[in-house]
Amino acid sequence: MDNPQSPQSDPSWERKTLEKLAFSALAEQRARRRWGIFFKFLGFAYLLVILATVVEWDKDAGTDRKHTALVDFQGVIAAKSEANAESLISALNAAFDAPKSSGVILRINSPGGSPVQSGLVNDEMLRLRAKYPDKPLYVVVEDVCASGGYYVAAAADRIYVNKASIVGSIGVLMDGFGFTGTMEKLGVERRLLTAGENKGFLDPFSPQQESQQAHAKKMLGDIHQQFIDVVKRGRGARLKESPEIFSGLMWTGEQSIKLGLADEYGSVESVARDVIGAEHVLDYSVKENIAERFAKRLGAGAVNSFWQGISSRSQSLHLY
Repeated sequence: MDNPQSPQSDPSWERKTLEKLAFSALAEQRARRRWGIFFKFLGFAYLLVILATVVEWDKDAGTDRKHTALVDFQGVIAAKSEANAESLISALNAAFDAPKSSGVILRINSPGGSPVQSGLVNDEMLRLRAKYPDKPLYVVVEDVCASGGYYVAAAADRIYVNKASIVGSIGVLMDGFGFTGTMEKLGVERRLLTAGENKGFLDPFSPQQESQQAHAKKMLGDIHQQFIDVVKRGRGARLKESPEIFSGLMWTGEQSIKLGLADEYGSVESVARDVIGAEHVLDYSVKENIAERFAKRLGAGAVNSFWQGISSRSQSLHLY
């Protein structure tokens, strides 16, 4: 006698079984298709990154006609920043070397930074001006051209500003922190061993020594005088010297013109059109490729940088 619960008791069991198998196969096929699309997209994205990394995009488009060459100097100038001497010098050389460039504009928006990096760019600007006497080099200031930024700007033929730009800060600083009081409250003992009585120079975890402080001030004074000499050489008779000029103060663009720190009002467009006479502007700035930007956003090396920052001196020298 047949079991009423057996599949054979249901006359439609074969059809239902076939339907389940068909739907299962269809679902599996759709899943394979979705994964196939995903991996194709992933492969396409990977190829784009590789192309952006290894392919040298055509930077020569438009260089076959008369133009103004533009180089951007944006942000703090430092060896490992986007605004570093190597990149700026490379861009300036390309701008001057271009046969159809009628003049070069260095657009600055910087609070300053490393005196060494600033000095390297200043020296190269003077060399390029001597090598290409028929190509003027102008600086156009946007929001800020202070300290190390102005150190660079002083090497240009002329400096153009907006009336609200911030210009100046001709000075040098060495900043840091002292933790001796905090350590005493926490009961932390500093154990510093050195060979050489000044090897722990301005150690933030030790009390300041008058002799070391005096030596640091002497160094700052020497670098400040180098800065002053660069500005005087660059600006010449245009500079209205006063005790405040080299005190580290900053001025508006309008005031900077009156003091001889800048020459006139102007933008990249107006200088290219009305001064250089080549309205077409081409950007020669060295740009990061997609892969470099992606790596920075991903935070590559962040942990290493953190520990380097913890273990390094808290004292740092800046032109800002």
